[in-house]
Amino acid sequence: MPLAPLRFKPILKPKVWGGHLLAEMGKPAPPDESIGESWELADLPDSISEGRSRIDGGPCDGQLLQTVLAENGKALLGRANLSPEGGFPLLLKFLDANENLSVQVHPDEAYVAKHPEAHLKSEAWYILEAKPGSVIYAGVQPGVDAAQFKTAIEKGDLVDLLVSIPAVPGDCHYLPSGTCHALGEGVLVAEVQTPSDTTFRVWDWGRTDREIHVEAAMACIDFSGRKVTAPPPPAMTSADRITTRFVEVPFFTIDRLQSNGTTSMDMPTKDLPEAIMVLDGNGHLNFDNDNMSLERGDTVLLPADRPTCTIVPQQSLDLLHVTLGTG
Repeated sequence: MPLAPLRFKPILKPKVWGGHLLAEMGKPAPPDESIGESWELADLPDSISEGRSRIDGGPCDGQLLQTVLAENGKALLGRANLSPEGGFPLLLKFLDANENLSVQVHPDEAYVAKHPEAHLKSEAWYILEAKPGSVIYAGVQPGVDAAQFKTAIEKGDLVDLLVSIPAVPGDCHYLPSGTCHALGEGVLVAEVQTPSDTTFRVWDWGRTDREIHVEAAMACIDFSGRKVTAPPPPAMTSADRITTRFVEVPFFTIDRLQSNGTTSMDMPTKDLPEAIMVLDGNGHLNFDNDNMSLERGDTVLLPADRPTCTIVPQQSLDLLHVTLGTG
């Protein structure tokens, strides 16, 4: 039986590095708290506090995504596979970095093979906003080895050994597992990632109230010096629509869809779940005899087996279109 598109209640995460921009994305963020993350779609294990999304509206209103997955797994997933922990294989967030995030790394395949409790976490950042001079850190400088890196951690002068990249709105950066990285202050991003919360902090900018995991991190960091970022991909223009393919890896594909008119966009199923994250503008998602409004900050999951879905922009609409892979 086809499943209607699903919208979820955002799960807000206070962070020491967070800010107040997520309220401008339509999130119910308290004005007196520094909110760093809004988890838009999540299905993590019970060991992660508030790590499961709850459906907002529609026939499944109030149910956990976990429940819908258990009862309608084939309709929801199609050809996609469950995550290694048995949940939905995607985690979507908005992040507001008012201050620098910790320098960190996620387990690579070799580490996971030896530590079954750890899980791969490959992610992509789409930059929505950035203050002048803001950067992201992605990868270790070529020629830097593990011994140099560890010494720099101990001395607290690690930053010069990281690859610094200007944070430019509209850019998207894919960070495979094993990439040492950090989101710099003054950057607002949409994050697409595999569903793992296994993070090893390497250095925390002088903050001393959070755990650091140097030994585990050193076992995961890629010191090959390979470039993580690639040149901006070419955009394809058709009528009043621009499509840009940012990421295509076994876990997911990310396209940016920009509409400068009101021409509708059909969303035919590929027998895989898809998600849309609205970056700007507004419109509607039409399906059966129903519709769902689309506004900045909205995230919607399109099940693999679903009614015919059509996106109808109102003047302009800018969104990320994420398709699950089978890897």
